[in-house]
Amino acid sequence: MATKLPLDGVTVIELGHSVAAPYAGEILGDLGADVVKIEKADGDDARKWAPPYWGEMSSTFQSLNRNKRSAVVNLKDPAERESLKRLIVEQGDVVIQNLRPGSAQEFGLDAQALRALKPELIYCTIGAFGAKGPLKDRPGYDPLMQAFAGMMSVTGEPDQRPVRVGTSIIDMAAGMWSVIGIVSALLQSRGGNRGATIDTSLYETALAWMCYHAANFQASGDLPTRQGSGAAMIVPYRGYATKSGFIVIAAGNDKLFAALARVLKHPEWIDDPRFRTNPDRVKNQSVLYGWIEDIIREKASEDWQALLDAAEVPNAPMQSIDQVLAHPQTQALDMMQRSPDGKITLLGLPISFDGVRPAFRKAPPALGAHTTEIFPGSKLSTAAKRA
Repeated sequence: MATKLPLDGVTVIELGHSVAAPYAGEILGDLGADVVKIEKADGDDARKWAPPYWGEMSSTFQSLNRNKRSAVVNLKDPAERESLKRLIVEQGDVVIQNLRPGSAQEFGLDAQALRALKPELIYCTIGAFGAKGPLKDRPGYDPLMQAFAGMMSVTGEPDQRPVRVGTSIIDMAAGMWSVIGIVSALLQSRGGNRGATIDTSLYETALAWMCYHAANFQASGDLPTRQGSGAAMIVPYRGYATKSGFIVIAAGNDKLFAALARVLKHPEWIDDPRFRTNPDRVKNQSVLYGWIEDIIREKASEDWQALLDAAEVPNAPMQSIDQVLAHPQTQALDMMQRSPDGKITLLGLPISFDGVRPAFRKAPPALGAHTTEIFPGSKLSTAAKRA
């Protein structure tokens, strides 16, 4: 018998595109919800974020849209829009959307309009800059938020230009916050049929990731700076070039620093007043890091890893994605999941329940593949057949 998932019986209508709402929808789908992805006639923009393609869809789209059904709806068509509203009122438990600011209101698909029809509806908006304020109607994208919220000011090497984190961390994290909000609202609604209007945004998400940088600035008055692979308040805690690549060493307390000093054959550092405590090491990091760099480059990453592991000093070599996917630890976790048709393999949800990871149940849907199934007998069914 199939394992019951936490969100079995919950129907989610995803008015989503690109990354943030689709990622949230994918998480909810992995957790067992029936996720209905509503798309425009030419589909979610992410379908064309390619190459590379897997079949007819971009691999990026496929990585964000498993365990869903797809229906095509022209929101500008009053009849199709009414069919969508009827679906939400009759079957929907949750709506999640990241439409262009103002679009939901324009089409009568905003929280106020839909919850007037169905008060128990849980409605989640993933905005750009947030629900209020002078920029509330301004559109936004992940790299813009990384710049505007200050994240890029602390990312990269000190003597180089700022860089964006190499994954869509703001989009995906905003999706995760929306899932936290939705699941919280579902828990709150148990037994009382209470709905909720949930708002999050890319900007609020980016601000939240800056929490300790903001606190450090307010405490000291000093602007945080780019630290490369390191952290401003912990030393030594960063990466180094080796003879064969790059390795990160995290000696995050005095005991670990002492162990590292012994591995590097400089036990005198332990009692050096410049390095005795973490605040001392932070103050004198340029000296300490210079010495460590000179030593680390003398051996290959694997040699350092063996020595550091033996001394129980936390470390990790930098891996490329092919090495990551082939690593025995990745394999042991069974994070890679094959689609039911066997055509693609994607990284699964990073959560297990009683030792079982939610399964890859449905391949990412072809555009409009389920329109007739979702809207039987409507104009939408005819449109889907023509497509």
